[in-house]
Formats: sequence, structure tokens, C-alpha cells
Amino acid sequence: MEFDYFSSNEDSTTNKNRRNLLASGWRAFQRDFDLGFFWQILFHDTQELNKRTIDLLSYYADALGRTNYSWWSNILNVASDYTRSEFEKYWNYITPAPLTPDYRYKDTLSTETPIVQLVSRNSIPIDYVLNRLQEITVLRVLEILGSPDIITQYYAESDFYYPVDKFVNWERIDVINTVLAYWSKYDVWLQITPYERGRRQYSLMAIDLKPLINKATYDLAMMLSGYKSRVGKVHSQFPINSFPKNIQEFSDTIQQTILDQKQLAVLVHGEPGTGKTAWTQAVAKEILVPLGFVIFILDHDAITNFIPPTYLENICLIINEADNLAQDRASEAAQNNNKTEHILSLLDGTVYQSVIDDSGIQIQQRLVVLMTCNTTDRLDPAMLRKGRVDLIYEFNHKFV
Repeated sequence: MEFDYFSSNEDSTTNKNRRNLLASGWRAFQRDFDLGFFWQILFHDTQELNKRTIDLLSYYADALGRTNYSWWSNILNVASDYTRSEFEKYWNYITPAPLTPDYRYKDTLSTETPIVQLVSRNSIPIDYVLNRLQEITVLRVLEILGSPDIITQYYAESDFYYPVDKFVNWERIDVINTVLAYWSKYDVWLQITPYERGRRQYSLMAIDLKPLINKATYDLAMMLSGYKSRVGKVHSQFPINSFPKNIQEFSDTIQQTILDQKQLAVLVHGEPGTGKTAWTQAVAKEILVPLGFVIFILDHDAITNFIPPTYLENICLIINEADNLAQDRASEAAQNNNKTEHILSLLDGTVYQSVIDDSGIQIQQRLVVLMTCNTTDRLDPAMLRKGRVDLIYEFNHKFV
């Protein structure tokens, strides 16, 4: 009796959820007969088709041939739940199912939304901001994609679809089970999985997501710090043309070098007040952002834990006061500082480019590193080794 009680409650919940789906705009998916699909089954799965056809006919023969009922009762048996269920199974076999994603797609990008901040406002970890960046990227891609060609949901052994002409936004879509959506123009799939307390996971799948991601992340910048990390846009108080002419010419050299090579590391040094930090922000805003670079400004706390997100194609890292981070490891002050190794690995690309993925293709990520320091005397000699820093320039004009 206890089993029947729980079973009854489960059926009641299922029926309630079905009613909620229908009330919120979902409709039962009607599978249409497709002659081409049926011919494929007829020629390539003949044995199974024959078996299922004979089984279905036997169900009808049994319903019509029962001797303990009158003839009109036997006819009613043909429309019973049992016989109708067998016909639905047969119909689902000979008709094409709704479109489903190709899970072999190599490009995938997922996010939970909304992102939950699990720490106090005064001590935001960089992981939270990187997760926010991923959430922003996925949601912006969905804005670019607009209304999909089809939205489906499978629940309680039934397929449902949401009329795309009634689609407004994804927040208004009722998600009880996994929801799938498809854009044929971009060959992109979206999978939505519900979590507790109204949270969801959005997963984008495609052969090539890079063009959409590049468009979605345009003009984005992050400041990564142990206590005031944030996502926004890069701010530049002084334009490049407000700097001395020699620095403007150096900026032109940097722009051309960025166009010519995949990876570039620049180190500028000079006394405090010569405009080094302001210059890095100006270069980021006027040169790198128009080229599609996402800007990361890293402070001392973020250096040790930062790995560039692999889904981004163009990345710029701004590291200020590098002489306080990448100190000469032979000095006593640097003995307890492991930031030098992290900066060197970022310059070498060993953190994220030395491993070939399972498809055998190495990630081709464009990386620009802009570093400032007051003096190069305290820098670890390995920082200045050929192949690590491409361009070094001294700022000697009191800009601020």
C-alpha cells in the first residue's frame, strides 16, 4: 500500500508538471510521417520493421478476437490505453524524432546562471569573476543568436515544443527537464538543464563557436584582484596622442607587431609619474580592444592563480609593478615569492599552450602582455631573456 501511495503522488506531480508546461505555452510535439525516413528504415532495418509490424497487428488481433466480450466491446478495445500505447511506440519508430544535438561538437561553452557569490563582498575571489565572464559570454552569444528555429523539451515520455513565434527570452521559458534549441544559420545548439532554486545551466555546442564568442566578448575588460575584482570595460583617462611623440611612435610599433605575430610581451620602465600605467590602459583601449582583445588587469594576488580562459581567442594581460612581482630569485626578498615562475610561464605560454588537446590541435591563442616597472634592476634575469620580452622601452618624461 505504501508503494501505491508514492506512485500516486509521483503520477500527480507528473500530471501537474504537464499541465504547467501546456499552460506556459509548450505544445505536444506531433511526429509527422516522412516518406524518405520510412524508406531508409524499410531498406536498412527491414527485419526490425517486420517484427514491430507483426507485433502491432497481433495486439489488434488480440483486441478484436477476444471471445469473452461482445463484438462491439472488442472494437472498443482497439482504442484502449494498452493498444494505443503500442501504436504510439510503432509510430515513433517509423517517424523521425525531433532534432537533437551532435554531442561530438568540439566547441562547447557552458555556464551556470545566475552565478552565486559564495564569499563576502569585500573578498571576491578571481574565480567568481572568471565565472561571471563566462556567464556574460554565453548570455551575450544567446542575444546575438536571437530566436531559434526550434525549441523542444522531453518530459514524461513525451516530446514538447515551444512555438518560436512566441519566444521572448530564455528566462520566460519553463524548464522542467532538459530543453534543447537549434539555430540552423549558425549550426549552434543550446542545452538548458534546470538546477535547484531556479538556477540553470546553459551549454552552447557548435562546430565553431569562436566567431560568436569574439563578437560577444568585444570591449570586455576584467580587473582581477583578491578583494575588488570586477568585469567591465577598460578605462583610459589619457589618449595615446597626449603622450610624447617618441611614445606615440613606440605605440605604433607595438600595433604593427601585434598584427604581425601571435604573441607579444612588452616591458616599459621608468620613474613613478612617467605615465606607464596610463599608457598601458590607452594601448588596451585604442589598439587592442578594436582588434578584439579581451583585457585582463592582474594585481599581485591574481598572478599566482590566473590561467587565461581557453575559449577566448585574443587576450591581453596588463601587469603593473612587475619589478615587485618577478623579482630576481637570487635575492633574499624573492625567496618566498613564487610569482616570478607564474609570470615566466605566462610569457612562455607554458601554462596553457604546451598541452595538445585530444583532437591533436594546439590552441592558437593570441596573447599580448603589457608590463610596467620602476626599474629593471630588480627583475629576474630570466624575464629579460631573449624570446620572453619582445620590446622594452624607457619612459623618462614626467607625464603625471
